[in-house]
Amino acid sequence: MDDRLAHAGSAFINFRHYAPDPKDHGYRWVDIKEFHFPAEGAESVDGGELLAALIGHEQFRDDYAGGGVLAEGTRHGPYWLRLITPRLYEPVGQEKAVRILRDWVGPLGDASSDLEADLRREVFDRLAAADAVHCLGELGDEAIHDWGRVHDCFHEFVLIERSAARLTLVVAADD
Repeated sequence: MDDRLAHAGSAFINFRHYAPDPKDHGYRWVDIKEFHFPAEGAESVDGGELLAALIGHEQFRDDYAGGGVLAEGTRHGPYWLRLITPRLYEPVGQEKAVRILRDWVGPLGDASSDLEADLRREVFDRLAAADAVHCLGELGDEAIHDWGRVHDCFHEFVLIERSAARLTLVVAADD
């Protein structure tokens, strides 16, 4: 399945760009990567198989700390890539995923309505359309790479929308 998961595009929401004073939101951001998988048989494709394909995909090799995607990368966010497996992703309901993200976002205060609109379009609408939502669980200290603690918070969700043959990786973090 690795070679059949095609990266279809990305979006990046940087909270600093929406605040009247960029210091109000620190370094909070959301990275969204969309993938497509073959539509034929999409309704019956196994979620674990899709997660394995995602973990094996080049776009997953992103440290989310300015290095970008590295084809031969060994890191994923704050974690060593080799320690991430499909079993570490917990199925969660849409309501729980929304609650986790809303708690992380917190009150938007003086932020523009544009931030809320972009979060709705890029994150919350995708969550609402998903057939399945998986959350990367806690990996523990041994999984954190040599400089992985640059992220104060790191939330990762994989959204599967079988009717559209779409998988979306949503990473929300502070650094």
